[in-house]
Amino acid sequence: MRDYSARAFKAVEASGLARVDFFVNTATETVTLIEINTIPGFTSISMYPKLWEASGIRYGELVGRLLELAEDRFQRRRALMVTPPE
Repeated sequence: MRDYSARAFKAVEASGLARVDFFVNTATETVTLIEINTIPGFTSISMYPKLWEASGIRYGELVGRLLELAEDRFQRRRALMVTPPE
């Protein structure tokens, strides 16, 4: 499931964090991707910030860092855009 999640994350060019949801049918032994949720219940009591908090990064710091990463990515992609001639 981790490999499927990583592949889906990369396929949509996601960045930062996401929760990738699946249905698993044990009768047919099939796995179906349901959604990629880029903000999975992101509050100060959600699992993602709690995991970071356990490693010493507080909620406010985490939000700030995610915003910095988003801004960096935006600027990199913006620099690659070509403006059509007028």
